[in-house]
Amino acid sequence: MLNEKKQSMIKELNSYVALKKQYASNLENKRIDLFDGGTEGYGEDNVLLASTAMTNQQLVDSGNQMMDETDQAIERSKKTVQDTVNVGTETAAALKAQTEQMSRVVNELDSIHFSIKKASQLVKELGRQLVNPNNKDIKDIPGLAPPAMTRKLLWSAS
Repeated sequence: MLNEKKQSMIKELNSYVALKKQYASNLENKRIDLFDGGTEGYGEDNVLLASTAMTNQQLVDSGNQMMDETDQAIERSKKTVQDTVNVGTETAAALKAQTEQMSRVVNELDSIHFSIKKASQLVKELGRQLVNPNNKDIKDIPGLAPPAMTRKLLWSAS
């Protein structure tokens, strides 16, 4: 958009330069007529054309200043775009690191969930063996010794 505006201003400036050349040519022609004994009123036209030429110079200067300002605006825009790209890159890197961290947390949670589930099963089996130590259908708990054999004492009533 700024480039299009710059091109438009360049075209406008070129048209002012062409007008200036045309006025300068007309001014030269009128000066010749004036010195050749032209009619009344040419002096006022020459003053008007001289002030117009001066205005054209001011317009050229103004156009140059506007192009400089446009160039500066384009440079600021480029800097803003580069800053935005840099922030986007940093944000993407941070998001990637956070995603990896979340993945590790999820894996840890899965591991903890599995351990809790296994511990719960072991506690249930341990409870069953404590309640009924003679039940042979209950599997031994890995890492735990089988229940101790109970001795039955016979009382004799002698």
